[in-house]
Amino acid sequence: MLVLLIVVLVVAGVALYLLVRKKDEPVAAAGPVDPFADKDSDALRGDPRALKAGDIVDIFGETFTVRGSLRLKEGGYQWSEHLLDTAEGTRKWLSVEEDPDLELVLWTETPGVAAAGGNELEHDGKRFRLDESGSARYLSEATTGLTPSGTVAYHDYVADDGTRLSFEDFGESGKKEAAIGQVLYRSAIMIYPQSSS
Repeated sequence: MLVLLIVVLVVAGVALYLLVRKKDEPVAAAGPVDPFADKDSDALRGDPRALKAGDIVDIFGETFTVRGSLRLKEGGYQWSEHLLDTAEGTRKWLSVEEDPDLELVLWTETPGVAAAGGNELEHDGKRFRLDESGSARYLSEATTGLTPSGTVAYHDYVADDGTRLSFEDFGESGKKEAAIGQVLYRSAIMIYPQSSS
């Protein structure tokens, strides 16, 4: 029994000595750490799904302000379109939708395009095929040039190179427009949200 007690005391003494010695050793400096290593693209570049009036958007080095937004709904499907404006007065629309992946399209109004009709049409040397059409309800936020709410009928076409062509008829507001769309990679957009304070 005495031998067992001596062994326990020796083991405890060695453990205590090693613990005290470890505390006296200098802590090794940690190497540089990337503060964004565990962040996704939206944390770094801003989330296009959260765009609102007043936000600043940089697309290919051109700076836009979000003037207003349309929140559209057709059945259980929802998407947004944001009116962008530069300091020089250039206006474009940015559509943001998930179907199921995030798709961003920058639209430029294109006057003089023949009205939508049929399954195919040609514009500017490209052949476009009908991709989808329908009618959606919208709510307008801030400045969009449209009534606060209403409906829009749309016909969306796509060319072999991915270029989009869209026709929208906002019915009661009397606004009809055609626009050419460029699909954007997520990395093409940097968002600077408006301060909420």
